[in-house]
Amino acid sequence: MTTITDRLDELGITLPQQAAAPAGTYVPAVISGHQVYTAGQLPFVDGVLPATGKVGAAVTADEARGYARLSALNALAAVASVLGSLDRVTRVIKVVGFVASDPGFTDQPAVLNGASEVLGEIFGDAGVHARSAVGVAVLPLNSPVEVELIVEFS
Repeated sequence: MTTITDRLDELGITLPQQAAAPAGTYVPAVISGHQVYTAGQLPFVDGVLPATGKVGAAVTADEARGYARLSALNALAAVASVLGSLDRVTRVIKVVGFVASDPGFTDQPAVLNGASEVLGEIFGDAGVHARSAVGVAVLPLNSPVEVELIVEFS
């Protein structure tokens, strides 16, 4: 049986060793029952945001899609930090994504596909989830996107 760790290797995906440090008084992820809820995760790479600004202005939709993917991977690092291994994840239940949007930008769902697609690549059918894609005026640190997850585990 292929593990999630094996699947990440096959896909050439390396998760951060730990979730980014919170920017406030909260933790990156909490367990409740058989679910893990993550805090919103930004697309940090080695502790640095690769871009800032609004999608549809300073950031293109295609760039933001990649940042949504990075944010989802950072959220998985938060999940792994409380579970010890992503091999315990049995289902991705929900993805909530926020897109800092220029007033005329209306393609938030396409941006969040970056997160949804990587979860499908990693977890297969167990990665199919419910989702919200929300346009907002501004995000923490002027990030273009933010993603949070709810996953089930055994």
